[in-house]
Amino acid sequence: MFRHFRSDVKTVFENDPAARSRFEVIFTYSGVHAIWAHRVSHALYRRKWFTLARIISQTSRFFTGIEIHPGATIGQRLFIDHGMGVVIGETCEIGDDVVIYQGVTLGGTGKEKGKRHPTIGNNVVIGSGAKVLGSFRVGDNSNIGSNAVVLREVPDNCTVVGNPGRVVRRNGERVGDRLDHTQLPDPVIEMFRAMQGEINGLKDEVGRLTSAGEGAPATVRAIAPAKAENGAQGRPANEVKETMQKELQEGGKSKV
Repeated sequence: MFRHFRSDVKTVFENDPAARSRFEVIFTYSGVHAIWAHRVSHALYRRKWFTLARIISQTSRFFTGIEIHPGATIGQRLFIDHGMGVVIGETCEIGDDVVIYQGVTLGGTGKEKGKRHPTIGNNVVIGSGAKVLGSFRVGDNSNIGSNAVVLREVPDNCTVVGNPGRVVRRNGERVGDRLDHTQLPDPVIEMFRAMQGEINGLKDEVGRLTSAGEGAPATVRAIAPAKAENGAQGRPANEVKETMQKELQEGGKSKV
């Protein structure tokens, strides 16, 4: 247990450029205090001194703002930066060289018993406000973006962002469509595409209705598609109406 204390202090200097001295780290870094308290409470928890372990963890939570359940398993060189609001559940397992920022929750999704918290691989960075919820694994060398909500397994060497969390980079290469300044969606083009789709739908509907009419003059069947086509080309509605009436009258006279 105590052999990790020196490496915990060294990890601060490797991850926080604001750290100036060992004295400052030992006495002012709440993340270090929470990790040290957890190492003591976890040792007691493994010996089934559950109540004393919880007392130590809750006392640490009161002073540091970081809640780590004594049952959680933490690897070497964990660095919790700022730390306020961090919650780590009972069955959570954290690998080596992990960095956690403020507001992170490594929790469960329900009231189930047994393994119900995530397993974090080695060399993982979890951004501020991120939520990793459920019994699954976050792969080695992965990054969880700030405020991401991760509900499913993350492969190795991935970057996850968003709510719900989605992989946007894997093995250093971008995954999915990339929207940059030269590839943004054009709302005007999308509007014209929607209008064209509506026009085509109206043409199909007019053709279906006219073909289904029983006893309608042949001129109506000829005029209806022409009406849709002329309307699409910009002819005034009154002109189309007058043309239809005229041709209907002529069709009636020819029958007589």
